[in-house]
Amino acid sequence: MSNRDKGISNRAALFAVTTAFVVGIVGSLAVRPPGQVANTVAGAEGPAVATRIRWRVPLVFQTTMPVLGDNPVYVADIIERASGGAVKLDLFEPGEIVPAFSITDAVRDGKIEAGYTWLGYDQGKIPASPLVSAVPFGMEPWEYSAWWYVGGGQQLTENLYKSHNLHPLLCGLTGPETAGWFRNRIISLDDVEGLKIRFAGLGGRVIERLGASVTMIPGGEIFQALEKGAIDASEFALPIVDQALGFNRVAKFNYYPGWHQPFTSSHLVVNLKVWDALAPTDKALLEAGCTAAVTRNLARSEALQGDVIAGFPAVGVSAERLPEALLRELNRVTDAVIAEEAANDADFAEILKSQQQFRSSYRYWKSLAYLPRDFDE
Repeated sequence: MSNRDKGISNRAALFAVTTAFVVGIVGSLAVRPPGQVANTVAGAEGPAVATRIRWRVPLVFQTTMPVLGDNPVYVADIIERASGGAVKLDLFEPGEIVPAFSITDAVRDGKIEAGYTWLGYDQGKIPASPLVSAVPFGMEPWEYSAWWYVGGGQQLTENLYKSHNLHPLLCGLTGPETAGWFRNRIISLDDVEGLKIRFAGLGGRVIERLGASVTMIPGGEIFQALEKGAIDASEFALPIVDQALGFNRVAKFNYYPGWHQPFTSSHLVVNLKVWDALAPTDKALLEAGCTAAVTRNLARSEALQGDVIAGFPAVGVSAERLPEALLRELNRVTDAVIAEEAANDADFAEILKSQQQFRSSYRYWKSLAYLPRDFDE
């Protein structure tokens, strides 16, 4: 890099830091919109400031869960510190004030100002929601983030939820989940027939087509269901999350790849009327906090899994790959299920078309720019 380029780079970095600082200061001095609190609190490093925004934010994942649960804690902390204490998000554990699967309903109805959730749980009432939360055989996380921020995904999702009185902010992103924890090996398609499995999102629809008996229960109830034999298998999250919940103690076969969720996104959903009443500086602060959380969340999800899998033999767990024939069949059925959903719902069709067009263009870059997956093996 030339001295001139270094100078430009340094000035750009200084401008970015200065802008962030000014935005924080302006935000802390902004006029409080009607209906927002005005408590006086002591800032971490300075005089007392007015807390003009204080929201109750229920969570879909327990804060004790690594990666999934600690991310909203980071969001609340960084936003409070960046605002000097003027903006506070009071977090509530799943079920503490709102049932885990009813967060968007409570936000929509104005019972709470905002919530942190996985939008795939809205599948029953918003058919297109799985496309913005986790798509079987879909985009990888960095591809999804490119579609969200640059390829029109954010605008499409905001339009999808606008009619439900909600404003979604992408606030978390992780890599693939495991394909699930199984009490017995999966050798062929026959082993899926009659399998009692906990599954969420479109993936549940797909595996059900192959003869599995699918149920949906919250993450905190999965261990007990596996232990008592109420279910034979379960997908849920990343290896570090699943092991923290004890799945490795009751199901010894952990399968890969996570075909049903190559990416998993989390969103901070805000009541639309509450969002519209915010000052532009406060909107920018929330957006910046969530964008920072997306980067951090993906980094943690990628960094922490290897050691967990390396430790499987010590706890009697076997990491397995799904048979290719089964993966091919899951892919075929996925295409059929997605086509049916698109035919039945205009929003689903619109978002699917956007994703397909983006992937078609991105494929040129993806296929050429990166080293083959097995290059260093």
